[in-house]
Amino acid sequence: MHKDIRLHGMSGDQTEYFVMVVGNEAYQRYFFNIVQEEDQLRIFSPGNELVISADGIAYQGNGGYFCEYMFGVDQPSSDLAKPDIINRLVMYGACSDDAGSVRFSDRTSGSETFDNIFFEGNAVCNYFFFVHSNLLSRKLKNQQEELVRCLGKVLKRSEAVGDERDDILISEIFPLLKDDSAQLFIVKLINRYHREYRNLFRSLYFRNKKISDDDFAKLVSMASRYQIDRYQQERIRIDVMYRSPANKRIVDEYRNILLACNSKGEISNLDNARLTRLKTLSVRNKIPGALFYTLDEMLKKGRNLKNNEERDYIAATREILEGIFFREIEIESRIDRDDMLKLIKAKKKAMENRDHSFDQLMLDASKECDEKIRDGADAALLDGFSYVITYLDRFDSVSNLISQLAFMENVRINEEMLRGLLEHKAAFNNLHDDCFHELFIRDLFANAYLGGFGRRKVKALMEGLVAIEAHWATIEDLHRQLNEIDQDERIAIVLLEHVRDRIRNFYSKFTTRADQEALRREVIEELKTKKRITADIPDRLFNETIFTIKKEAMYLHSLLPQIIAERNDGLREDFLENSGLDRFFVEELEREYYEKNGLDIEDLYQIRKGLS
Repeated sequence: MHKDIRLHGMSGDQTEYFVMVVGNEAYQRYFFNIVQEEDQLRIFSPGNELVISADGIAYQGNGGYFCEYMFGVDQPSSDLAKPDIINRLVMYGACSDDAGSVRFSDRTSGSETFDNIFFEGNAVCNYFFFVHSNLLSRKLKNQQEELVRCLGKVLKRSEAVGDERDDILISEIFPLLKDDSAQLFIVKLINRYHREYRNLFRSLYFRNKKISDDDFAKLVSMASRYQIDRYQQERIRIDVMYRSPANKRIVDEYRNILLACNSKGEISNLDNARLTRLKTLSVRNKIPGALFYTLDEMLKKGRNLKNNEERDYIAATREILEGIFFREIEIESRIDRDDMLKLIKAKKKAMENRDHSFDQLMLDASKECDEKIRDGADAALLDGFSYVITYLDRFDSVSNLISQLAFMENVRINEEMLRGLLEHKAAFNNLHDDCFHELFIRDLFANAYLGGFGRRKVKALMEGLVAIEAHWATIEDLHRQLNEIDQDERIAIVLLEHVRDRIRNFYSKFTTRADQEALRREVIEELKTKKRITADIPDRLFNETIFTIKKEAMYLHSLLPQIIAERNDGLREDFLENSGLDRFFVEELEREYYEKNGLDIEDLYQIRKGLS
């Protein structure tokens, strides 16, 4: 039975280390010494050495380092295509040739600063290791190749790495050496500041999937106190958001579809429908768009979007942006309203197709402006580009706000936001009559996934803005109306959840007026006890809830089996259009029905594909 010895200490205030030595004779050999005058800890075995100093480590011999991949970091395509590979493994002296094969050399010594270790690897926890075994070859490059063959598969797939379960990690890899006299040396390095920041963000984000202003102030204060740079803050936050179970499921499915498209070299109509559905669902579930943008950037190579219109809008964008620079050759090419509207519509089209070519063109134009002005061009060159950037920023701001209002639950808009929307609406309508409605509202109301409350809020918003412009109402009136709809939505969500639970557990029948009244009294009493509501529930909301549950039951037990048997997508669409039920919830019911009855989920996609 193998034994292990563990040393624990600190290098400075920020880096914590754990040294683990594993072997049947672990207690019978010296493996470390401390150089006090140089503030170093030296871990060694014949031919191997790792030195921990105040600002980093130095190493020589065999071995390497590994860590859990953080979401969004660059990964080899071979790792990215295999969902079971979750860890990064780097062997000393290894490099890839042009064919993608790994080559080893005897040059394995080197050093790394702690800053670079937590920058290149995991921001919180990284492992270094080396092995002493008489069964290994004498040449270092051969030892490295043998260790990869022996340990590599497990090290790249072990969940114990990300969970920091060192006992499990040791039990997984030491037996693979198949040498009773071997010694395994593992050094775990932890950035305490990054870990504390991650844990705080995780606790705040997992609470309600958003960060309030007060919570963000706590994060800013901690980052400032520990001097955590913005890049590390961002990658930690993105990684934590990805690991929220609800987020991970959707993002992983998005990644898997893109990987499949990469292997085919194209995105089919069905694939595009699935990706669009996932993106729409991500807005509703408050999943950050950064998770999807990161995947798009990592996987866009080799994808061929079959959409001829894309070439048109990208070509139009390039044409207009290039016109900015005609000023240098004394050709007046001012961007007018029509040009600006073309650019905004091009941006909207690019967002719908997850095409980052538009953003790249904007970035290239920005760099070119900076370079030309640096080289002596007229500073007025920036005027046209600033005009473009201002409008595109307006588009992003309005698009995000209205999407949240339409698809997210419990979203509140304050009076300052409403004043900003009034300003944006006037600016867009200055480009073209009713431009605001055309850009943000028309397609939204045609979206099959727009729920009842989302439709009410957007409709009230648009009518309220018009009334304010006509001086029939005030910002305060519109703010109050939106808050009332928000309050109705909050009650409806809580009510639907508790009434469903009551019916499922206590009321097999609820058709009579007496049954419904008894159910209403019990639900109100329970919600008041739990402090989920403070006043009685309006009859209107309770009756709507009962009606919704009846429609859900009818669909699940009567219509859905018929739709599946007949593959009748028309019947499904007719029900969804006329029932008023939330499509997201109906799709979840369908998924659960297929899983419960052991049906092929691909058949469900085929039924849906013409409806997205």
